[in-house]
Amino acid sequence: MSGNLHVRNLGDDLIAKLKRRAARHGRSAEAEHREILRQALSAEVEPSFETLAAELRKLTRRRKQTPSEVLLREARSEQ
Repeated sequence: MSGNLHVRNLGDDLIAKLKRRAARHGRSAEAEHREILRQALSAEVEPSFETLAAELRKLTRRRKQTPSEVLLREARSEQ
């Protein structure tokens, strides 16, 4: 799957740096942009489901939780 990504509001100095870097590597600015993104994102480790679940539990720890069976009973009684 491929798609397009448009980056707006880049400063002229950043665009010039990108073009110079692309020229050093023998690539177009667009190809250089793709390579920079690929390198940056390939180094990033995706968190496991367990890690994400633990973070969510931590964020919602102090919130009042309604058991799902209560919500189901309420929804059925409204019909």
